[in-house]
Formats: sequence, C-alpha cells, structure tokens
Amino acid sequence: MPRALITGITGQDAGYLADFLESKGYEVHGAVRPRPNSARQQSPNLSNQISIHPVDLRDAPAVAQLLRRVRPHEVYHLAAQTHIPVSFEDPGATVEANVITTLRLLEGCQRLDSPPRFFHASTSQIFGRPDKAPQDEQTPVRPVNPYGASKAMATDLVRIWRESHGLFAVNGILFNHESPRRGPDFVTGKICRAAAAIKLGRQRELLLGDVHAHRDWGDARDFIEGFWRSLQHSTPDDYVFATGELHSVQQVVDVAFATVGLDPAIHVRIDPSLFRKTEPSHVVGNPAKACAILGWTPLTPFAKLIRDMTEAALLACLETAT
Repeated sequence: MPRALITGITGQDAGYLADFLESKGYEVHGAVRPRPNSARQQSPNLSNQISIHPVDLRDAPAVAQLLRRVRPHEVYHLAAQTHIPVSFEDPGATVEANVITTLRLLEGCQRLDSPPRFFHASTSQIFGRPDKAPQDEQTPVRPVNPYGASKAMATDLVRIWRESHGLFAVNGILFNHESPRRGPDFVTGKICRAAAAIKLGRQRELLLGDVHAHRDWGDARDFIEGFWRSLQHSTPDDYVFATGELHSVQQVVDVAFATVGLDPAIHVRIDPSLFRKTEPSHVVGNPAKACAILGWTPLTPFAKLIRDMTEAALLACLETAT
C-alpha cells in the first residue's frame, strides 16, 4: 500500500487530497500544528482512516523523526501561511511558516534511505505584477507582498534540491482555487457565506474592497488530481495549475447573490479601507504544460463553482439553525 504524508492536513486542499488518495488505495498520514483542539475538530471532514501527527514543521529533529516513522512514498507539502494581510503584519512568522518548513522537509526527505517524491504547493503570488499574461513556468518571479516573497524562496529551494540533490521534487504553481470548504478569510468564501447569511436574515450587508479586481479562480477539487499526477510522472518538474480565465470579484458577487435570489446592489457596500495598496494584476495562468504532460485539465466552470460554494454555505447556515 503506498503511503502519503500531507502537511497542513486541516486545510481545504489537504482534505480533498486525502479523500482522493484514499480512493486510490493510499495509507494517508497528516501533519498538523500542535494545538489544543484536535485536527478533526478543526476539520470535521477528515476521514477516520487518516493518521494524524502533531508536529512543528520548523523543528528539524521533529520533522526527521516524523519522516522516519511514517516512511512515506510521497510527501505533499500544503501547509503554509497564506493570508496576505497577515504576511505584512508579521513577515518573520510568514517566512518561518513558508520557507523554513519547506527547507526542513526537503532536508528530512533527502536523508532518508529511500527519499519520497515531494510536492510543494507554490502560488501565483510569486509573479506579483507580471509584464505579460498569461503566466507559465518561465515567467519571471517578482512578488509584491511578503507572502509571495516567502513562497518564491520556498519554490527556489524545491528546485535547488531537485537539481543539486536529485530529489524528486515538484513545484505546483497554484493559481486561486476555491471550493465549498473555503473559509471566510478568503474573498470568495466571504462573499458566498454572506449571500447565504443575508438570505436567511442573519446578516444585513456585505462590505468589500475592490470588486473590479480579477483573479484566475479554479476548483480545488480539480487541482488536487494535478498534485497527484505530478508525482506519478517519470521525471520531476514544475507545473502551473490554473484555468486560464479571469473573473472579477463583482462576478463572484453576482453569481453568489443570484444563487440565493437576491439583488447584490441592495446588500453590498464598498469599503475603501479594504483596498490593498499592492494588489497583483493581470495574474492569469497558462496550464498548457500540465495539460500536455500530465493529462490534467480544469473541469469545473466558474459559475458552477460559485453556485456550489453558495449552496454549501446556505446549507451550513440552515444546519446551525437546527
């Protein structure tokens, strides 16, 4: 039975990936930060078959011990500090969470007798404000926030370990990807949950920043198969995972509110304090390489994704009422 270790097991992507790997016959292990609440309290969707390992991924001996104990065939490093405002508030902690943890895992994998294949979840934020669109694996890196900068360095470390140490190490350069499990700290989750709450009379209005900002939004449930496919290929490389389509925040609002039968003009208010000073622009991915080499393709249309998220938020609101 193949064994996989997933870091950040309580996150959106990790939960879907764990389900996917179990369906493929994997023994799945999950790493989580030590916290008072258990991983299953933090993420109730996790299967009971997953072995949970509390570990500080910044602690080199602890990471080495975990890798020796699990002996994974594949490692999916999804744990990260992903919130851009937090990265400005505490850039040091962001570097520790995104760079040091990646380094510790790479070192630990390299030292095993049979090193596992390693997937690192990078991000389109490494591109910042690119000169050309769409972006692919050759696009120059120039992040505009500490989160993007930290992931750029982690991405370079993965490449260096692949080229210098022969580790089967892959960077998945992930453009925005959402799902019904997306939390309210992300704008899509915030909008879909607000639409549901306003429909049920639990919220009066929704405050947003720049609704004209555009993103390449895909479905996390599509992306996780790309993660897996990248580690099944004969040689390691880096891949962009994206839809190649741009949609605005306003389009997210329109679909979400239409799903619950509301007029967003009545309920949405623009708050200038929510505008970002360093907003990435023209960030849209070209997934041609992943499509051609891995046979991966994004399947879920944008409107269906936002409808799924809003309907899930509405159902969650109704369940909490009972």
